[in-house]
Amino acid sequence: MRNPNEFRTGKPGFYPDQAVYAEYASAEFGLTFCDLDGGSGLLFSIASRDRLVHFGAGRCSWYPQNSATASTLASDKSFASRILRRAGVPALGGEYFFLHERHRAHRPSGHERSDAIACFRTLGGSAFLKPLTGSRGDFAQAVHGEAALVRYLDEVMKYYDAVLIQPIVDGIEYRVFLLDNEPLYCARKYPPQVTGDGVRTLRELLTAHNDALRGRGLSPVSLPANDPSLDAMPASGEPHEIPGRMNLSAGGTMVLAEAPSEKAVTLARRAAHAIGLHVAAIDLFVDVGGNPDAIEIIEVNSNPSIRLLEDSGRGDLILRIWHHTLVAMGLL
Repeated sequence: MRNPNEFRTGKPGFYPDQAVYAEYASAEFGLTFCDLDGGSGLLFSIASRDRLVHFGAGRCSWYPQNSATASTLASDKSFASRILRRAGVPALGGEYFFLHERHRAHRPSGHERSDAIACFRTLGGSAFLKPLTGSRGDFAQAVHGEAALVRYLDEVMKYYDAVLIQPIVDGIEYRVFLLDNEPLYCARKYPPQVTGDGVRTLRELLTAHNDALRGRGLSPVSLPANDPSLDAMPASGEPHEIPGRMNLSAGGTMVLAEAPSEKAVTLARRAAHAIGLHVAAIDLFVDVGGNPDAIEIIEVNSNPSIRLLEDSGRGDLILRIWHHTLVAMGLL
């Protein structure tokens, strides 16, 4: 079996993972892959002897076996949470708020920006916020104090229409990846970090980290202007964790691991089933608040990245996922 890395050769750095894996799977299963966008990988087809199917990468849905309805419901963090709770699955929940006046006539009261500030106060002036339909950890962060909340909302409204406000929860984060409700793999998630070089201060290291995030279209880490600890110079090789989001795209780390418990897997299955997804990655907290029995679903992902599998040398699992897709689309 070949390695998916072989199919990155000669391609630009922005070439989408999904297109790389599609070409890899096509070669392994005797199908024909064709890039249809001048080598960008954003639009491609896969053909068998008697069938041709088009796929998209980038912001397209990567898993056509998931229905449009299920995928859309999963992408709305508030709707997904309501569905899970109605199904008896513990989920973080939260309240959603719109940041713009447009379309106000089409929505109920209680979800405007002024209501967001009132909700924030009920949580003691500290909460975890994220765009309602965001992805890759963009603008997902803890916010402390009303002044910081106002700055956050002002910045987020440039890119998104609504945000979700949740209580801050302490727990260990895992991802459970499911195919037709059966777990394919589990991974533990760790926060991003910067590593000292003995030359730059922590503030300078974080500034460079933020520049890299912006280059990938992601929001930067908030840097307090008057925090003297950021002016310290970490020793060469000394790591410094950046708390908050743990997404790979934001510099976080995922490591393949055993599932934390059978209960976690069961709740992940129930979550995917409640939304109606054939392919799903369920992010969840375990040991919430130090309670080993407490689990909360964070998000249900209908379009999960699988770069972790390539980085972990698990091309076999990439092929199992693509085999599922290709069978569903009638190509195998």
